[in-house]
Amino acid sequence: MMSPNHLSDDRASPPPHHFRHTPLQIIHVVANFLRIWSIYSMFRYLSQTGASVVLFLFACLAPAAILFLILQKPWKGRPLSNTQVVPSIINGFITALYLVLWGKGLKSCGPVRAILGEYSGAVLGVLSGVLYGRRSNLWKKIGGLIAMSASFYLLSEGWATATYSPFSWEDREESEAQKEHVLGLKHMLVPIIAGILSALRRVIARRVSIKNQLKRRLHALTIASATCFMFPIAMWDVIIGSPSESNGKLPFSAWAFFSTILFGNIVIFYADSIAEERLHMVFSSPRHLIAASACIIVMEIVYRMDFSLTGFVICSLILGFGIYEATSLERNRKDSTRKSDLLNEEFDNPIEMSSLPT
Repeated sequence: MMSPNHLSDDRASPPPHHFRHTPLQIIHVVANFLRIWSIYSMFRYLSQTGASVVLFLFACLAPAAILFLILQKPWKGRPLSNTQVVPSIINGFITALYLVLWGKGLKSCGPVRAILGEYSGAVLGVLSGVLYGRRSNLWKKIGGLIAMSASFYLLSEGWATATYSPFSWEDREESEAQKEHVLGLKHMLVPIIAGILSALRRVIARRVSIKNQLKRRLHALTIASATCFMFPIAMWDVIIGSPSESNGKLPFSAWAFFSTILFGNIVIFYADSIAEERLHMVFSSPRHLIAASACIIVMEIVYRMDFSLTGFVICSLILGFGIYEATSLERNRKDSTRKSDLLNEEFDNPIEMSSLPT
């Protein structure tokens, strides 16, 4: 007679947890690389043509909204309640405001500061610690906030550029790119505020919709409403304009528009949704920052920007430490959720059935 241990050994054991998620991690890294590539393409396009930032973002957001509506079809399925539609429309206003500020910050501060400024949304973790956290975790969050502020201050002083970094003596003469100027913390506030608004819209979307399919349907409404809110701003920018921008002119660049529509809006949304659902990795997290920093290094070298590798790594490490400390409460909750999910998977039927589409 065969022992129960022998029978259990003969069963096909499931693959380890980290190996099972490796393809999803690769997809997430590739999607972030394509999104950051689109940001550098947008920055070069705006710098060379002098086109309006708001008009360019509106011209990319409108097709993305149409594609989201076609893909998700929010008018089909279970009717959406007012408690879901109204916050999604408000979230669209926040998204439009975030895009305007982030676009202005990208053109004035450069891709590195604009991308890293999006991680300032971890400040909301400090706020949650003040409201809901324990007193012991509060000091860790305040320390994380100080580290994040120090990182943004160093970025504003040009530590990530070869021109002003104290660690790039040799690169100052070899850099072929246009030398960047020291911005100061006042100009750095634009991408920082945009990052906080970006985190706020993610929090609202997460609170309104718990189910993944419902979240995607509401996201289509959010992008559509953001397009409507951005339309008068874009028209006002066309009529009034600014002295530094070509008034009413939007030169066409196939790659800049295509990459921003597809990679900067659509692909990155689904990739971040997969990372949050399967990998338990939100946007303002140290792991997400590591992937983005690696992509930034590649793009800075390829585009031959005014870049200091040592200074950028130091700023990224300080920012990652600040995010790690500021999000300690959320990280503990995610770890407990992940452990419960693993325990549920062990007791589930080994024959997994895929859910039917709704």
